[in-house]
Amino acid sequence: LPAIAKAQADETSRAWNRPVEPFRIIGNIYYVGATEVSSFLITTPKGHILLDSGLAETVPLIQANLKKLGFKIEDVKILINSHAHYDHAGGLADLKELTGAKLMASEADAALLANGGKGDFRWGDDLSYKPVKVDRVLRDNDEVELGGVTMTARLTPGHTKGSTTWMMKVNEAGKQFDVIFAGSTSAPGYKLVDNPKYPGIIKDYAHTFQLLKSLPCDVFLAPHGSIFSMLEKA
Repeated sequence: LPAIAKAQADETSRAWNRPVEPFRIIGNIYYVGATEVSSFLITTPKGHILLDSGLAETVPLIQANLKKLGFKIEDVKILINSHAHYDHAGGLADLKELTGAKLMASEADAALLANGGKGDFRWGDDLSYKPVKVDRVLRDNDEVELGGVTMTARLTPGHTKGSTTWMMKVNEAGKQFDVIFAGSTSAPGYKLVDNPKYPGIIKDYAHTFQLLKSLPCDVFLAPHGSIFSMLEKA
């Protein structure tokens, strides 16, 4: 079964990691990821914030996309994450080494990142990646600030125990907009009832959906491009 999971993941990864031209979404937010695995660059005068690394194989693509937009990977000062699965955190170790940026993540996902994805309640050790140490552990409503930009972490557990939704405000054409980078909320093959590895999963998902419903949102973004019809908007 682990071999089958790995083979399926490899095939999926190749499809998800197809290149796409980078583009500005709104304000100081840019899409710099692949076709299906998202990566967002939030620019500031004091350096940049990068949300999600995609796969390990996505890192060279992110580098190239930043260059196309006129930015330097070395100017990334902070790395943040939606959740600690291989397709969104697989390249964080390489990016941290490449940039010297500080990595910030929720407590539950910090442990998963440090283990390289091993010990995940759903995937076990099957979908592992290079381990990476978190520099700052985030709790619900904690703020990440850089160069006058503030991003707020909202814990939205379920998909992982530390899945995180990010919020920020941007200015565009003289107006202010609320932007949401949603954490994943899918449950692919998850055991939701009487799950010994995650007894509180139903309660956490219920909390997450209620919280997401309550957040102000003008622009909705997500860890997978298909969730917000990225290709149609690129």
